[in-house]
Amino acid sequence: MTTYTTPSEQPAGQKGGIELDEFTRYLHEIMNQPAWRSRADREMDYVDGNQLDAEVLQRQRALGMPPAIEPLIGPAIEAVLGLEAKTRTDWRLSADHPGKEGDEVAAALNYKLNQAERQSKADAACTAAFRTQVCVGIGWVEVARESDPFKYPYRATVVHRNEIYWDHLSVAQDMSDARYLLRRRWTDIEQAVLKFPQHADLLRLCMGRWTDRSDLTMDGSSSTGLAMNLLDERGWSIEEQQWRDSETGRVCLYELWYRRWVNVTVLKSKDGRVVEYDKANPAHDMLLATGAVKPVRAVMPRMFVSFWAGPHKLHDGPTPYTHHDFPYVPFWGHREDRTGIPFGRVRGMVYLQDNVNATTSKIRWGLGATRTERTKGAVAMSDAQFRQQVSRVDADIVLDADHMARQGARFEVIRDFQLNEQQYKMLQDSRIGIERASGISSGFMGQKGTATSGLQEQTQIEQATQTLAALMDNFKQARTKVGELLLSLIIEDMQDEETMVIPGNAIREDRQIALNQPAFDPVAQIHYRTNDVQRTRLKVALDDVPASSSFRAQQLNAMSEAFKSMPQNMQVVALPHMLALMDIPEKEEIVKAVRAAAQQSTPEQIQQQIDQAVQEALTKAQVELKAREVAIKERKADSETREIDARSVQIGVQAAYSAMQAGAQIAQMPQIAPVADAVMQGAGYIKPARGDDPNFPTAQVPVAVPPDGAMPQVQQNTSPVFPPVPDDGTSPMAGIETPTVTDNMPA
Repeated sequence: MTTYTTPSEQPAGQKGGIELDEFTRYLHEIMNQPAWRSRADREMDYVDGNQLDAEVLQRQRALGMPPAIEPLIGPAIEAVLGLEAKTRTDWRLSADHPGKEGDEVAAALNYKLNQAERQSKADAACTAAFRTQVCVGIGWVEVARESDPFKYPYRATVVHRNEIYWDHLSVAQDMSDARYLLRRRWTDIEQAVLKFPQHADLLRLCMGRWTDRSDLTMDGSSSTGLAMNLLDERGWSIEEQQWRDSETGRVCLYELWYRRWVNVTVLKSKDGRVVEYDKANPAHDMLLATGAVKPVRAVMPRMFVSFWAGPHKLHDGPTPYTHHDFPYVPFWGHREDRTGIPFGRVRGMVYLQDNVNATTSKIRWGLGATRTERTKGAVAMSDAQFRQQVSRVDADIVLDADHMARQGARFEVIRDFQLNEQQYKMLQDSRIGIERASGISSGFMGQKGTATSGLQEQTQIEQATQTLAALMDNFKQARTKVGELLLSLIIEDMQDEETMVIPGNAIREDRQIALNQPAFDPVAQIHYRTNDVQRTRLKVALDDVPASSSFRAQQLNAMSEAFKSMPQNMQVVALPHMLALMDIPEKEEIVKAVRAAAQQSTPEQIQQQIDQAVQEALTKAQVELKAREVAIKERKADSETREIDARSVQIGVQAAYSAMQAGAQIAQMPQIAPVADAVMQGAGYIKPARGDDPNFPTAQVPVAVPPDGAMPQVQQNTSPVFPPVPDDGTSPMAGIETPTVTDNMPA
């Protein structure tokens, strides 16, 4: 039970909390609920091997029959529990809206949740609840805070079914529509005083005398009368002793969780988030003003808790948790259609187990039975002595000689040590009937069954697993609910945590996540927190990969087979992952050493690196040589281009100079122009269609005409570029080749 040391306070949404008349009405309702607990106690005794009551044992003793118990129910249930342990899964968190912020918060909470799963003993509690779920149809797990500061802050413990009473009008699987849930538990007075110090005097005066509130119902919590044999003390129970003895210094406390439905306003956003409207929160008003959320009126439940000692209320107030669920999670097996009472697989196995026990005892008695036929006075001893002697293996029976000498005297001992075939068939049919009633085959329990091949046996195991699908589905839902309650406690405690480090392993490095970082939105003018744990929408999902050691062994075998067919470079990558699947000591150090060794080069790799370096050097030299060749060609092309440009200038200058020389000659002697034209035409000159005007400037110099009409003398050419033709006397030159103009004139 959760420890409360605060005084009683008035819950929100109601006046004065729960009163004595309402509490009494709940107790009367519990008394009138259908009876099922005593039958469940009897069925659990059958699972534990206590299957014979006192009346049967007394009759067997009177007949001389040995008590025989062949426990077949227990191994069948253990096989189902083994299935749960083999297929056990881990909790994994996933964000409803994937993104950087949601994924980081989910990773942080996922690490916390997995840590809480181990430290709070949640797996052991769920397994213990699954046992009673399979047997009698109901199991309970409490998820609460630990009051001892030296222990882990959260705890998950299994609660006995006879301590929990609930609203039988509830139909929801998670009891979200139940009005109340009551837990009754006997507690030492001093421990109760420490929980409720403000009521210390009242509790010490009670001393367990509130018996009018102790016996809620006679259904359950009492002795079943079943035992292994008469030598075992089975005529009392701890519950009866606590109820009967008022001087043991114990008091019966009632922990009542109840709901009150209220009408509230909630804000619903477009992405599906729903929060309750808070008038004191300016962000809610701003969201309403901008139209980002829509106000909706809704009826929702609020959870309250109350503690009672008999008719005295010790505490009454709102739930200490942020959620509005019961801190007790039901693990449902099967439920009757009309009454809703739970039942499990043992119900159909009890009669067949009794038949097996009775048949075995009868057969054993029949094999050792001895029948005698004698006339009165045939033996020389009393009847009691005779019956004792005749049942012995070394029997010594003294006959009366006088009586046996009479006519008609008779003495005969008949022993039948042969097993009746009909009895053996009945025994075998009862054994197989338990398998039919429970749906758990011999192959499923690891025993030899009716299968004649491996495929047939595998098919039978799969069929037995299918018959447990409903139980396993209910167990999965209940276990998920346990994870959600643990997650709500973790989120509540992480609202002020700013930095979290997720430890790594040999495969992953350490990861640091910043949580609940303050920030400011300049557009909306509001303060908010990034990676806000309180406002990140998360959901608990069971990991699809089982976490059992047998499944890890299967993964290791599959990984080993795949590792053999990998190339060497891939084996270096896959080896650390394969080592991570092994349950060996100092696994992380081995993986680190393997990775360090993988970084060292082998001789082949060293030679390959040398060859690669040489090839890279040659390639680099070739590239540099090619670059130099290209550079030389570029410089050569530039030089040729400059040479062509210079020649073009030279040719242009020469052409201009020649033109100017020709012009000077024509200017001095205009008469030579027609002659020059005729000479050029004779040489084949054709006047172009167009030409470029060099625009040489010309001086307006009048033509000097000699007075006597004689032609002027041609000036000697003194240009170093065009030296004059030397006069060598008689010359074969003619026409334009002659040195003077007059050479071409007619005589």
